[in-house]
Amino acid sequence: MAHHHHEHHERTGDVKDVKDVKDVGDVGDIDWAALAPLLQAQAELYTPLYTRALSWLAKEVTEPGLIVDAGSGPGVVAGLLAETFPGARIVAVDGSEPLLERARRRAARLGVADRFGTLTGELPGVLDELDYPADLLWASRSLHHLGDQRAALAAFGARLAPGGTLALLEGGLPTRFLPRDIGLGRPGLQARLDALEEDRFTRMREELPGFVAAVEDWPALLTAAGLRHTGTRTFLLDLPAPLPDRARAYVADDLARRRDLFGDDLDPDDRATLDRLLDPDDPRGVHRRPDVFVLAARTVYRAVRPH
Repeated sequence: MAHHHHEHHERTGDVKDVKDVKDVGDVGDIDWAALAPLLQAQAELYTPLYTRALSWLAKEVTEPGLIVDAGSGPGVVAGLLAETFPGARIVAVDGSEPLLERARRRAARLGVADRFGTLTGELPGVLDELDYPADLLWASRSLHHLGDQRAALAAFGARLAPGGTLALLEGGLPTRFLPRDIGLGRPGLQARLDALEEDRFTRMREELPGFVAAVEDWPALLTAAGLRHTGTRTFLLDLPAPLPDRARAYVADDLARRRDLFGDDLDPDDRATLDRLLDPDDPRGVHRRPDVFVLAARTVYRAVRPH
């Protein structure tokens, strides 16, 4: 497949391995390339979860010819798709060329460059440039960056071969890193951060071009798009304490990003708590405390285009 390079400064279709990482600032302000290291670290950390999700999909999708990762980001999951489906051609689609450059380098390291292509442009329209229909279209947390999710799902479905599968990763549960009472500040810090995240997410959606409100009943939306919902399953990432250094570094980066992002919306006491948690020299900070963990749940909705 030819590489298409378009200049896009405003991103709507993108990585989405993480709602948490991605929904930063107004849509036009998101510097996805700058987020690349965090996005990549998160996806690598979540690899056990994605691996289980893909083996569940492999039970339904047998010997696909073309797999499309719509909103691939730095290509961690695209690489896993290539490994899970050794006969398939993989096309990673994203609005950020720097992220796709990372995806191509990863494919080369994995030895799958000969069956790996990229397509640069905004979802869902860029999918019209695919050379042939997809047997599997994976959309992980990319749909919620598109103003009209209904129309986007219909566009995703239109790019599937008859009998092809759309796998939609949306929702799940907020990720947890810390116990409710951490001995600093008021207990329940992460729940309060989640509440701020929900409000930001709502504002992010409302500011998207062509925003249309939709009840987030994904099976109903898939059905409305003319697809047959064939199953929903939630996958767990369970990294108990004590964490390895790489996971601990991810937790620190994620909390630092939120502290900076929430700005004045943060309760001053919670900001002071975060400052202590992020101090590398504080024994009660996340760099040194023994009780830091990662617990996350991600939900995948599977649907088939009827023959």
